[in-house]
Amino acid sequence: MVVPGARILKPVDHDEELTIVEHLDELRSRLIVCLVVLVAAFAVCLWQSRPLLGVLNAPLERAADKAERAPTSLSGRERELRKALRDALAAQTRALQQLAEGRALSQRERRALAAAVAATRSSVRQLARSSDDTRPVTLSLGEPFTQTVLVAFQFALLFALPVILHQAWAFVAPAFAPHERRTARALVIGAPALFAAGVAFAYFVVLPTAVAFLQQFNAGAFDALVQARSYYHFVLITALATGLLFQLPLAMVGLVQLGVVSSDQLRRNRRIAIVVLAVVAALLPGTDPITTLIELVPMVLLFELGLLLARVVERRRARASALADAGAGGAA
Repeated sequence: MVVPGARILKPVDHDEELTIVEHLDELRSRLIVCLVVLVAAFAVCLWQSRPLLGVLNAPLERAADKAERAPTSLSGRERELRKALRDALAAQTRALQQLAEGRALSQRERRALAAAVAATRSSVRQLARSSDDTRPVTLSLGEPFTQTVLVAFQFALLFALPVILHQAWAFVAPAFAPHERRTARALVIGAPALFAAGVAFAYFVVLPTAVAFLQQFNAGAFDALVQARSYYHFVLITALATGLLFQLPLAMVGLVQLGVVSSDQLRRNRRIAIVVLAVVAALLPGTDPITTLIELVPMVLLFELGLLLARVVERRRARASALADAGAGGAA
């Protein structure tokens, strides 16, 4: 029996038997669905690449705003000098404008002065943009294209991930018994939710702090230019690592479910676990102590959440075992 197209969206029943050819055909159909969704998402993301790049560049902009409000340092004095230069050019523009409107000048001179006023205004605007420009720089001819395509693909993969996970679940779900599907379904739903929470935490909390600290550290000794390739790689690794670390509760529940450890063992070794988490947080992108501390706090909270869920799993397993023993004793 070949899996019809209408059944691609739902799993095959547990009691339904398929041949190897039918399993392969189902796998092919689900891979085609994933590929079509991914290509469509990539096309949309490539079309909207500029706002997506703006989303990734936002931590740089927030870091620049924070630097503007910071106490004056050597880089702050440089900003003050630029502001003074802009004010001087603006005053010159107003003076030239007043002179250009005078009646004593000839028509030709007034046109020349008007052109000078327009050129000065343009210089003022360009200076303002250059002083506030926080966009990453590119160092090769093809880097704007490659980075745009890479960022668009990463966003497309993120947007297509729910469909890909659903198709993967629908393919492996028939292997689970009905009572096993509830646990597996909870993992399938919980893992993407925790991953999304980790990515959001990295974007809104970790990245702004890390970018601001690393970019402004000893700013007076360096003229920091952020390269697009290294910056987007840093953002990707930080978001991916944080999203994976947010899977800690599910990993703990899985170990307890498999009988590798117990909740009591986890509780007794809490201090050791916190030390291990601190080491992991220090190894994450960012390298500064502030970012490490920010990443450590949710990891400790996630450990406590995993410990709580592990206790719930053990209680349910003990209750199910007691009911099974009672049923076996009654039958005997």
